[in-house]
Amino acid sequence: MADKQFGKLSTFFSLYIAQSVPMSLFSTLLPVLMRQDNFSLTAIGMLQLIKLPWIVKFLWAPLVDRKTSGLGSYKRWIFSSEAVYAFLILMLAFLDLKADFKLVLLLIILSFIASATQDIATDGMTTLSFKKKERSRGNSMQSMGNFAGSLVGGGLLLILYKYTGWTVMLLGLSAFVLVMVLPLAFYHDHTFVSRAGRVPIGMKDLFLFFRQRRIGSQLTFLLLFNSGLIGTLAMMKPWLVDLGYPIANIGLMFSIFGSLCGCLGSYVSGYIIRRWGRGRAAALFAFCILGTTLLFFLLSKLGTLTDVSLYIGIFCLWCTYGLSTVLIYTVAMDYVRVGREGTDFTLQIVIMHLGSVIIAVGSGKLADKMGYSTLFVAEAALALLSFIYIWMYFKKILRV
Repeated sequence: MADKQFGKLSTFFSLYIAQSVPMSLFSTLLPVLMRQDNFSLTAIGMLQLIKLPWIVKFLWAPLVDRKTSGLGSYKRWIFSSEAVYAFLILMLAFLDLKADFKLVLLLIILSFIASATQDIATDGMTTLSFKKKERSRGNSMQSMGNFAGSLVGGGLLLILYKYTGWTVMLLGLSAFVLVMVLPLAFYHDHTFVSRAGRVPIGMKDLFLFFRQRRIGSQLTFLLLFNSGLIGTLAMMKPWLVDLGYPIANIGLMFSIFGSLCGCLGSYVSGYIIRRWGRGRAAALFAFCILGTTLLFFLLSKLGTLTDVSLYIGIFCLWCTYGLSTVLIYTVAMDYVRVGREGTDFTLQIVIMHLGSVIIAVGSGKLADKMGYSTLFVAEAALALLSFIYIWMYFKKILRV
């Protein structure tokens, strides 16, 4: 039984890391390469377009749900999406970034459409593969896969790139995507039941999602819960640069150490949610977020910062982010409608990410105008508001 559970969890972990490693690599490596090749900042700014498919993926999520029914149909979506993903990365390996920039940008956008489609199908399959009490296990694998992807794609592969170069790196990455999806071929679940594809679903279901009971409380939770961390995460690298830390040290702190801490927090989060329930876990994690924001305010007020104090701060920041992310995924899966699992989960996560973007942009303006200490105070205020909301008003979660 334990071997079967391990195989199930490792299958989902491999699916999530398969989609996240190339994304992390492209998002981290391309701005560096482009600046080294004297691209304009305007051209580098165009790289934000590659994230567009993951922002608007809810638009074709109903199609994925409409064309799935059993486990086999989910597998077909995932295999076909990953095959396209790997093929497009393979094509990129033989292009020159400077000479073929527009084509490179187009192929990356298309590859991210493929990975976003895989994500929709994988999220739907995750929702249906784990019972409600065990769902946090799958969400831990989801979050750990994302953090591990950042570690490998945004950290280890950047170091390896120095020795391999563009072509060899992407050839290996294309093979990696295919290898990571292989465990799915051997995954079987005789208890898997889905009504997707058997119920009518279309674009109107995107709007009907917002007519559910208590959906306002759920959306407030999604937008508010992580808000005390987002601004700090967004401004940590600039803060460390202003403190005089070299880029290599910052990369080690974030891409490697931070991602490892995120994986640890994600793993522990699943256990806490299963043991304590969603409500108590939500209150605990909200308290951890509040404590982390206060810690960074204190750090910003210190006359001198040591490496030890910064690593403690980063440990708390990324571990807490891992804890809260798994809870958000778990609660989001509780709010999916039958037959619309991929659509509803995707829509909620997109809303959460859009809220995070707004907070990240606002945090930059606040830090620029009033300093980092003021930013950390504002983050603490958001964390306190979130804690009060969870503790006093979000009664549905507190009863789970």
